[in-house]
Parts: sequence; structure tokens; C-alpha cells
Amino acid sequence: MFLRALTVLLVLMPGLLQADDRLVRLYAPPALVETGVMKFILPRFSLKTQVKVELLGSPADANLALGGEGRALFQGAGQVWKMAVATPDHPGTAKLVGWLTSDVGQRAVLGFAPDGVALFELPGEQAAEVVEVALDGDADLGHKVSREKCTRCHAVDDATRGWGIGSTPSFGVLRALPDWEARFGAFYALNPHPAFTQIADVTDPFPENRPSPIAPVTLDLGELEALMAYVAAMEAADLGKPLDHQ
Repeated sequence: MFLRALTVLLVLMPGLLQADDRLVRLYAPPALVETGVMKFILPRFSLKTQVKVELLGSPADANLALGGEGRALFQGAGQVWKMAVATPDHPGTAKLVGWLTSDVGQRAVLGFAPDGVALFELPGEQAAEVVEVALDGDADLGHKVSREKCTRCHAVDDATRGWGIGSTPSFGVLRALPDWEARFGAFYALNPHPAFTQIADVTDPFPENRPSPIAPVTLDLGELEALMAYVAAMEAADLGKPLDHQ
């Protein structure tokens, strides 16, 4: 019996280790979590890397901790936020560290602007460098996903013009906005989507003490990446020239 159990464990060990490599345990203080920035940036990291991030309530068991010690990342919400790395050799941790310190990761943080006002900036005199992000998902799949998942509220192409909710902007209008990538990349964290949207291995389950939505929208990271590739390739709506104020 012991040998059989040991054999099973040895067979499963590579898969277990690989799964652990794709999970990062991150501690962020409540003051930072409550701003909403973690729900905004971490799913974008998971989308590109397939590495899931688990937020912990204590830094004791964290691979990575944000707070007042370590390398400065950004500032806002009352302080400079720094990064302390406990397990630099852990593959998932190394990916998250690299992303947070990259131009793409920094731009994600700076792009967090609830109610149109950016909450964070780079520390000191550092300047953010604007870079192009490659969206290599399947645009055809993204078109199919958008037709199946999004047309209850949005028009997603010419054929669905007039569908959905009249006050809800079409994909073409959203594509014309300068922050379209941030809007689509973390749409499930922006109201009203959290009430009925689930992204596999990213969003928390619906609260058990509340009625679940009648028809939830469910996607996985691959479908989300495909949807973003579709939007990136589509023609933006012509919103006209900005108004000149005299």
C-alpha cells in the first residue's frame, strides 16, 4: 500500500510542482487593496502569463509583499508602494516581479483611473514610457465570443448595431477611446460587470449569501485575450473632432 501511494505521488509530483509554479501568493495592505488597483492590474498579468495571483491577508506566507519596504514601484493613496520579494527563484514570482517593473506593468498601474482620475504615478522623477502591447489572441474567436457573450448589452459589429441596451456604448465607440485596452482588459472588474461576470481562475466566485445572476457571463483567459485581439483589429467609431472651447 505504501509503495503504491508513493508511486502515485511520484507520478503526480511534476504536475503539482508545475501548478505551484503558476500560482503567486501576494500580500498587499488593505489600504492598497481597497483602492481597487489590484483587481484592475492582476487579471491583466494573469491574462498574459497564465500565472494566477492569490491575495493573502498576511505577508507571512507570501512570495511577494507590497508595502513600505523593498524596491519602489509607484506612489499614490498616501504613500510610495514598494515591493519585497521573499522567493525570487520561484518561476511565477519572477514573472510577476518582471511584469510589475516593466513598462507594460507600470502603464497598467498608471492607467487605473476610477471616475476618470488616475490614482497612482511613478515614484520620484521617473517618467512612464508608452509602449505597444502585442495582442496575439485569435481575433476570429474573439468575434465569436463577443457575439455570444456581449450582445445582451453591446453592439459588437455592424450586424448587431441597434442590439443590446440603448445607453450602452458599442464596441466601436469603446475602441475609439484612448483607454480602450484598459477598459476591455479588466472589464469584469468595472461596474456593472462584477455582478454577473466570471473569468475562470481570475475572479472570485459569486457570494454565497446573495442570489446568483440568472444568466452569468463566463469566459476563460484565452477567450478574453481573443476578445481583446478582435477589438484591437476592429475599426474605431468616428466620434468627431473634440469641441473647441472659446
